[in-house]
Amino acid sequence: MKRYSRQMLFQPIGEAGQKKLQQSSVCIIGMGALGTVLASHMVRAGVGLVRMVDRDYVELSNLQRQMLFDEDDVRDSLPKVIAAENKLRKVNSSVQLEAIVADVSLNNIDALLQGVDLVLDATDNFATRYLLNDACWQRNIPFVYGGAVSSRGMSGIFIPGQTPCLRCFIQSADSTGQTCDTVGVIAPVVDIVASYQAVEALKFLVGAEKQHRESLVTFDIWHNQYFELKYNAPRPDCPCCGTKQYPALQEEQQLVVTLCGRETVQFVSREELNLKQWKERLEGIATAIRFNPYLLKVELPEGERLVIFADGRVLVQGTEDLVRAKTIYARYIGM
Repeated sequence: MKRYSRQMLFQPIGEAGQKKLQQSSVCIIGMGALGTVLASHMVRAGVGLVRMVDRDYVELSNLQRQMLFDEDDVRDSLPKVIAAENKLRKVNSSVQLEAIVADVSLNNIDALLQGVDLVLDATDNFATRYLLNDACWQRNIPFVYGGAVSSRGMSGIFIPGQTPCLRCFIQSADSTGQTCDTVGVIAPVVDIVASYQAVEALKFLVGAEKQHRESLVTFDIWHNQYFELKYNAPRPDCPCCGTKQYPALQEEQQLVVTLCGRETVQFVSREELNLKQWKERLEGIATAIRFNPYLLKVELPEGERLVIFADGRVLVQGTEDLVRAKTIYARYIGM
């Protein structure tokens, strides 16, 4: 327990709270900017099991704000959760880490949330957040929301039976086109948002129920603005926390998705892909290939790139034109 001595000296946690943390489990969805900070806080605090889920791999542009990664991870094209796991095992070997390379969907959400006490949102889109929200509410699991873009951030904890759900509180979440990939983000706002999320997580895990913040914090650190939006009572007609219809759990998975601002179109196959076999198939066609146990990156003669994952996902990079991406996918993957 020596490693947690300073944390246990903090009276609201103490030795009893530390033992609760060591018996707790969290799932962090997204291992980008917010996720890397959250994972570091949870592992260093001694949370017993930290499950990390992300679909992406480390790129050079990530290093400005995604604190667990380095240039070696970029060179090796490591999936973000694998790179994070490698770093965090050296930080605290007593914590159980689960690194899952996957795109969160209706097909795997049950398995991803199995056995966890708390879900930490580190995603970058409301479609995934609403799926997490509805799945958490159906399973009575608290959900800590966070978002950061430009110099703006927001965070709040949503607890079934105590607060409205995210869908109820933020009724309209249409895309504004403002993401880190379109308008940028500065690293300090990421740290602040993730720290707000982490402290609410610690409060919940140690049982400090009276200390939960009953509001959504939103701020702009560049323009010196700060607001708190108090939670309303849950709406009786909310399709999640009111009527319990959980609409995100009824929707079919999108098999083709344009990733905003990244010149990338994602295709989801219903079958797993053997990376070694695909490497052999594409070696004579590609201008360059990079391969590791988690993904296969292929430079194509046309100028686009394929990134093939074992779970069946394929990214066509270098275009946001769906027709062009479908042509490339059909030409080389053909499924």
